[in-house]
Amino acid sequence: MAAAVELVDLGVPATVYEAAGSLGGRARRVSRHGFMLDNGQHILIGAYTQTLALLERIGSDDRHVLRLPLQWRFPPHFDLRAFAAPAPWHLALGLLTARGLSITARLRCASFLQWCKRVQFRLPADTCVADLLVQHRQDREAIRFLWDPLCVAALNTPSQEASAQVFLSVLRDGLASTRAASELILPRTDLTSLFPEPAAEYVAQHGGEIRLGCAVQRIDHDADGFRLRCSTDEQCYDVVIIATAPSQVAPLAAHLPQLGAQLQQIAALDYQPIVTLYLHYPELPALPFPMIGMSGEFGQWLFDRSAISGQQGLLAVVISARGRAQRLKREDLATRVQAEVSALLPGIGTPDWVQVIEEKRATFACIPNLDRPANQTGLRGLYLAGDYTASDYPATIEAAVRSGRCCARLAHDEAGAAPSPEHPTRAEPASAAPHLAPGSH
Repeated sequence: MAAAVELVDLGVPATVYEAAGSLGGRARRVSRHGFMLDNGQHILIGAYTQTLALLERIGSDDRHVLRLPLQWRFPPHFDLRAFAAPAPWHLALGLLTARGLSITARLRCASFLQWCKRVQFRLPADTCVADLLVQHRQDREAIRFLWDPLCVAALNTPSQEASAQVFLSVLRDGLASTRAASELILPRTDLTSLFPEPAAEYVAQHGGEIRLGCAVQRIDHDADGFRLRCSTDEQCYDVVIIATAPSQVAPLAAHLPQLGAQLQQIAALDYQPIVTLYLHYPELPALPFPMIGMSGEFGQWLFDRSAISGQQGLLAVVISARGRAQRLKREDLATRVQAEVSALLPGIGTPDWVQVIEEKRATFACIPNLDRPANQTGLRGLYLAGDYTASDYPATIEAAVRSGRCCARLAHDEAGAAPSPEHPTRAEPASAAPHLAPGSH
């Protein structure tokens, strides 16, 4: 959808093919127990500049999100709060006053960030996050309550396996940049309503087309361009952006020899899950903060959906990356997480329902020296967009947005001059004007 919005702004009448009946992919709403939930509890940060700019462009402004100063709370063990001061003092003062760490541990955290700045957040050779933290003598409690949770939340990969270079990119743009960049931004509405639906309206209003429930089965290339085969029809386009999950690229284009190297890169990707548990309570006491860390065996983050989105009595517990959660049946996991919530919030009672949602391939495993495919393929006019493509960022909404916008600009530039953005002219699918078909995202 980011690619489609970018293209219609360039005067290109983009056509979006969506296999599902609704938009959103791995960031979409689901309806359960009369509530509009999300397939996972996503969070943005102020450093997601392109995502936030895109939300503003399509009219999904600050009324739809809850902005909070950076607070990293793991009651009763750890509490870090950024100060209302210019960068870098907002974080430096927060670290120096963090509760739950010794003075030595706080100074070592600050020293680590200063070293990151000195090397401009670039490593001579990638390694795993855990080894990098050991090299910089980070205290055990700082690792447990600050660095490890930050790594898993951002990269969805355990620190023993996660790329230190990508982690430093997250630190560079999120913690070590401006105070606004470190803000936590929580959607007040479901994810489909936050971006995909208003983006679809924007695309349609600017000469584009959205085709829901229309799965692309195969992409062929000939002298006339790219022929998209669906269950109902075939259409020919000059330019195609495959904006699916990486696992869907091969079924669409494995027969195109020009994609051989990138298909090998995609095939080499491993994946990490995210499990979200929604718990609804008849009476829910106010939480000290809308998002708090959990230090039990399973739950990692607890979100108060009452405070965030007005869904009374609803909590969301997130478990990122592969681990103990995958060894339990869903009902057993629900029981264990419910006990952890009760220990964290004494007197909360028993939930009247629990919903477990697991995305088994939520993100790629962000390991060191990972060779990720480029947006451009070996076939002129065919591009790959997604959070898995080559980037400084891990698999995040921001990475997906940047990838989509990059592909749109590449497609526009490659196809030559397009109609004026102020007066877009819709052309037939086989015309010389570039068209976008993001595939069955």
